[in-house]
Amino acid sequence: MSTETADPGHGHSPAAWTAVTIMLIAFVIGTAAFFFELAWLVWAAAGLLVVGLIVGWALARAGYGVGGAKVAPPKVH
Repeated sequence: MSTETADPGHGHSPAAWTAVTIMLIAFVIGTAAFFFELAWLVWAAAGLLVVGLIVGWALARAGYGVGGAKVAPPKVH
């Protein structure tokens, strides 16, 4: 019986990193805007959050996701 398990990936890809970076920036902007009571900027940050989600999905569909055609396979140690 083998105890070795396959690595599920956990988002180590350009698509995931790009999506998370955009969404993190959106959260920072939204938090600062909420603190300074700028409702329009809070909603703009919420929109940017959705943009980050869409960009991550689009990059994954374009082959930059985990196991995508445009991503180098991980090195085996």
